[in-house]
Amino acid sequence: MRTMVAWVPDWPALVRQAEHAEANRGGPQAPSDALAVLDRGVVLACTPAARAQGVRRGMRRRDAQSRCPDLVVCDHRPEVDARAFEQVLTTLEELSPGVAPLRPGLCALSVPERYYGGEAEAAAVMAEQLVGLGVWDVRFGIADGVFVAELAARQAPAQDCLVVTAGGNADFLRDLPVEVLEVPAPADASTPGLDLVTVLRRLGIRRVGEFAALPAADVVARFGAHGALLHRWAQGEEVRPISRRTPPPELVATVGFEPSLERSEAVVFSARQSVEDFVRGLDRAGLVCSTLRIEVDAEVAGEPRTSSRVWRHPRWFGSGDVLDRLRWQLSADPPGGPVVTVRCVPVEVEPLGDHAESLFGGGPDDQVERSVARVQALVGPEGVRTVGVQGGRAPADRRLSAPWGERPVVQRPVDRPWPGSVPPPAPATVFPDPAPAQVVGAEGLPVSVSGRGGLSGRPARFRAAADLAWQPVAAWAGPWPVDEQWWDEAAARRVARFQVVGVDGSAWLMVVENGRWWTEARYD
Repeated sequence: MRTMVAWVPDWPALVRQAEHAEANRGGPQAPSDALAVLDRGVVLACTPAARAQGVRRGMRRRDAQSRCPDLVVCDHRPEVDARAFEQVLTTLEELSPGVAPLRPGLCALSVPERYYGGEAEAAAVMAEQLVGLGVWDVRFGIADGVFVAELAARQAPAQDCLVVTAGGNADFLRDLPVEVLEVPAPADASTPGLDLVTVLRRLGIRRVGEFAALPAADVVARFGAHGALLHRWAQGEEVRPISRRTPPPELVATVGFEPSLERSEAVVFSARQSVEDFVRGLDRAGLVCSTLRIEVDAEVAGEPRTSSRVWRHPRWFGSGDVLDRLRWQLSADPPGGPVVTVRCVPVEVEPLGDHAESLFGGGPDDQVERSVARVQALVGPEGVRTVGVQGGRAPADRRLSAPWGERPVVQRPVDRPWPGSVPPPAPATVFPDPAPAQVVGAEGLPVSVSGRGGLSGRPARFRAAADLAWQPVAAWAGPWPVDEQWWDEAAARRVARFQVVGVDGSAWLMVVENGRWWTEARYD
């Protein structure tokens, strides 16, 4: 199979040079064009300006700086190089699918010669597209395999292509120096640390063709499996399979309106077909969407305006669910003008198999979810809510609520210590606003709590609310003092909580703050 290799020389240096120029833009001095990327103190890549002053790959830092005093030195960050090279891969995939990234700055792909009229013509089209990305020096090599195609790319001029004729790998390699075979041996090689090129030069072998002419059995006996692999490459064989990446499916659904629509009902109705296609596309990809972002573009007073919201679903979104969320979003956040475009962007997708129904269906839970979803479609997203528990000290802090279908965002994890919190069981009824209460001792004086948590007296009688009668205390527990946000004078709060049980069997959670009592919750 004919293979094309695209090579961008000194890619790490180009990425770091762009970052350096962006960081120093607008500064008093222009950023230096002489830049080198170092890996463990050795030059890994450098810009053409640094190379013109004598900096070379493999130099020590001190030697490089002695030849180029204004050299900018950067550390090697392979993850940044790979992330920047992703844009190049995406551009090449639009021209020829099945790109195989070899390393940042180097990739292999099939040659789409029939579509572009020839191999060299295909390389010219790709070079033109990469120039649009700002990649001014890209070189292409085409041969019967990745190894020879990479060597051809390294010999090609800038913005050009070197084509090795079909079946001509051995002829192309014959007169090349053996240094092109400097491929690191794997860690489990039979002769670890073997420098094959050095040994070949000691044996008087200077060209790849001379190494290819050696008997294969002698090469295996002397150099092991790694040497045998290089021997086959020297003979023009391609035995290294490459893993071509599969481009991810385009899952974003976009629907435009021409002319633009002002009424939300018209927007929802016009988007129905595109939303159904969006859900079917996810199904063909074996995916379901559990978190969705809906973006609405509108024209407000002649200016573009974009509003978006992230929606979550307890299971996955169907077409009806997406249309309901679009309707609710337009009602809750009116675009303020005619709607031009609606986009459905899947934020979280999961394999369809993880949500497949059992052999006998989903059972009562699925019926409940469908019924609640129908009710929510009638009353709106905020009309049906789910509740949960999160961490915290006060009962009100532990409440967790979200509209049905939304995943509640936990602000305080449950697994934290939360010193000063009331031990279980938790109260069943938490009042939205604490009710004024009174607690007195046997002498009728209000019970107070000192800064060290000491009581002025034992609680004898209490009144849980202003409209309730006084009653004796049957049992009580506490206090649980809490000194919250003591570092912030404006938000600091010191309280103490009690569990109080009346003779009528009612149980209450009370709190005292600044000498005043309040009822926070009731135990049912």
